Amino acid sequence: MNFQPDELTQHIAQSTRDFAQQHIKPFVMEWDETQVFPLPVFKAMGKLGMMGVLVPEKYGGAGLGYFEYKTIIVEIAKVCGAIGLSLAAHNSLCTAHILAFGNEEQKQNYLPNLANGTWIGAWGLTEPNTGSDAGNMQCTATLQGNNWILNGTKCWITHGKSGDIAVVIARTGAPRTKNNSTAFVVSRKTLGFMAGKKENKLGMRASETTEMIFDNCIIPDTQRLGAVGDGFKQAMKVLDGGRISIASLALGIAKGAYEAALQYAKEREQFNQPIANFQGISFKLADMATEIMAAELLIDKACDLKNKHLPVTQVAAMAKYYASEISVKTANDAVQIFGGYGYTKDFPVEKFYRDAKLCTIGEGTSEIQKIVIARESLQ
Repeated sequence: MNFQPDELTQHIAQSTRDFAQQHIKPFVMEWDETQVFPLPVFKAMGKLGMMGVLVPEKYGGAGLGYFEYKTIIVEIAKVCGAIGLSLAAHNSLCTAHILAFGNEEQKQNYLPNLANGTWIGAWGLTEPNTGSDAGNMQCTATLQGNNWILNGTKCWITHGKSGDIAVVIARTGAPRTKNNSTAFVVSRKTLGFMAGKKENKLGMRASETTEMIFDNCIIPDTQRLGAVGDGFKQAMKVLDGGRISIASLALGIAKGAYEAALQYAKEREQFNQPIANFQGISFKLADMATEIMAAELLIDKACDLKNKHLPVTQVAAMAKYYASEISVKTANDAVQIFGGYGYTKDFPVEKFYRDAKLCTIGEGTSEIQKIVIARESLQ
């Protein structure tokens, strides 16, 4: 397997870097401090094809594969993890769910506006009392004639307030029974669909995270995605791709932290020489570089399998688990290399440190990834 980027991927990487330097980097700390979700940036990314990376061209998307998608997420996350997170959630959760499980009419209705950034997408699985235990969800959809009545609350939802449409997985059968949930597309304009509490987070503060509340929302059956009862199975398949995106997000944060630490170590002098000359610093940089490369190779393996439509569940979980853990470790070591300066907001590594932690939690904790990896190994 040759994972060297081709000419197209290199061009995409450079274009994304240029965009991030011009449209994201100057505002990173302002957005972080104010917790502003910078909607115009996502509209601009939509014009460049970044909001529909995996969507076929016939639906208005870029029609690219997972290597190109990974590259875009990495380059954005090297500058701002929060923007990378929102980009990943829009592409790999809401948009990818409709692409994978929508019928032709639904794809025509929803994908073009998602792909060009006219609409921002949200995806609702997690609930206040069901995080990892998603099969025990309490948000329900009840069939009445040709409509479904949706009631309940979803939490920790990226774009839960600003999203124009949301894919929502709701329980349509008895708790903890097989095939007990169903997926629906819900428009923000639906009566009874409200945003709840916005979370005040440690990191990823420019990526909006809120509750979504449904109070007797009437949803036509035409907005149901796939068969009744298939919602949870669909969600698990969507999360395979989502884990590749979070792994890529973690990789980008790790690379950003490493590059900042490497440059600082070359420039910062103590005892009349750059601190990079000291073994204590150089060994940290060596570990960072090695672990980043290992994480990237795992992600590339997952991308390759996904592009070939081969089973990817275990490798995607491995990539997500390893990349997210080394992202936290790399950001921690970067702060250490910066010393006291690393603890201030005048230098970028404190934000990488705060942003990295989400990667070990979102779209399945590290512990859940271990369960998935072990389960796949033992089959």
